[in-house]
Amino acid sequence: MTALFFLSLALGAGRLGTGSDAVWLLAVSRLPRTAAAMLAGAGLAVAGVIMQMLARNRFVEPATVGTGQAAGLGLVAVALLAPGAPLWFRMLVAMASALLATAGFLALVRRLPFRDPLLVPLTGIVYGGILAAVTGFIAYENDLLQYIDIWMNGEFSGVMLGRYEFLWLAGAATLVAYAFANRFTIAGMGEEMSLSLGLSYGQVMALGLAIVSVVTAVTVVTVGMLPFVGLVVPNIASQLRGDHLRRSLPLLASAGAGLVLTCDILGRIIWYPYEIPVGTILGVIGAAVFIWMLQGRRADAG
Repeated sequence: MTALFFLSLALGAGRLGTGSDAVWLLAVSRLPRTAAAMLAGAGLAVAGVIMQMLARNRFVEPATVGTGQAAGLGLVAVALLAPGAPLWFRMLVAMASALLATAGFLALVRRLPFRDPLLVPLTGIVYGGILAAVTGFIAYENDLLQYIDIWMNGEFSGVMLGRYEFLWLAGAATLVAYAFANRFTIAGMGEEMSLSLGLSYGQVMALGLAIVSVVTAVTVVTVGMLPFVGLVVPNIASQLRGDHLRRSLPLLASAGAGLVLTCDILGRIIWYPYEIPVGTILGVIGAAVFIWMLQGRRADAG
């Protein structure tokens, strides 16, 4: 992680140089960009594992169950109804819409049979696709397609000092998740088991939904949607550290930060001095891993 941190500081279209200009470039652009990638990655990885525990399925994450798409729908609604609204208000609306959509998905999957766990991620993909289609249609009808594309394709080229600080809310959400890690672990066993152990299942569900919604909305509003981070990292961490969230969460957060930072570095190197959006690279890597996971599940079932 240390090597990635300093490599990120060294990379860029502009020459770092020495003296006061170098300090200014680091403080205004390179450090905020690196911090944004790490905060977004850590927050999305934690949000992903909480989403998996709430849905009791390893193949879901905020970008595949409609949470990110709903945040985008909220942004389009603000752009139409209150175009001059400040950033914090847009973020609140995105959080509210993400919360409602995620709660709707969890209510939907509770009706699915548990015999086939692949139904849950497939339902999430369809559910998120519907929300994305509604968002795209509204944006098209109101000439906002270019506007919504900025939010739906994550990239860090526009991150500067004063334009990323809301991502610290994602960092704070990971700390809250760590404080309640044991309760999330119990909630992942199911409602009946949780109630038998004296856990307030409804309150834990509400807290988990709030964490997932805050992290997703803050990330979408600040840098755009970053897909598959919450899917790939929790599954790898589970294989290395098991399902006890308090024990695995530090590894989970650092791995998420490292994955997003690595993809951002690759995006700056592959087509230097131009950039490939980090969301594109994450989409390719995440989709490949997701297909591999689904195929492995089918092979095990067979």
